[in-house]
Amino acid sequence: MGLWDKFVVPPLISCACATKPIMKQREKVVPLATGTVLELGCGSGTNFGFYDASKLEKLYALEPSPEMIVRARKAASELGWADRIEFLETGAEDVPLPDNSIDTVVITFVLCTIPDWAGSLAEVRRVLKPGGKVLFSEHGLAPDQGVAKWQRRVERFWKPLAGGCHLTRDAKAMLADAGFVMEDVHTMYLPSTPKIAGYVSWGQARAA
Repeated sequence: MGLWDKFVVPPLISCACATKPIMKQREKVVPLATGTVLELGCGSGTNFGFYDASKLEKLYALEPSPEMIVRARKAASELGWADRIEFLETGAEDVPLPDNSIDTVVITFVLCTIPDWAGSLAEVRRVLKPGGKVLFSEHGLAPDQGVAKWQRRVERFWKPLAGGCHLTRDAKAMLADAGFVMEDVHTMYLPSTPKIAGYVSWGQARAA
């Protein structure tokens, strides 16, 4: 890990992923989490304040970056239910949890960065209980050809500066390819956000 990734990327990503439009997206899905929850890529704990603690039994907060874990632990310490959070310092490609152990998986603005997204979503399927749900909100490939063209042009420069973030991934297609069925899915361009980074989809998914 270089100095940029160690010292610059964590605060940069924390700031970029906490803009007002993105926080509104988080607020649309995170409060719907119930039971035993796994959050992929908890980052600096940006979602923690949106969980409905009355619906949670336990939250497994998975995050591969030690620098982000430090920030997330600090955010957790400010909650009244921090004793129900267990941090998993690892990648989503190998989730250290038993099969059929999770009621809800929360995925917000992380599928763009996970190197092995297919392997990670296979792990999500493995740990979900029968009937369990995925709550997601992600940015990605725009349907407008003009925007998509610029996303493809910019992506090779964007990725190394933004912690490996891809502009051209399609979260809905990725979940479908991993064997999930979409439920109540919505899309839009975020306000006050460049279109190349602001096309989002959100909703719920269940294993087919």
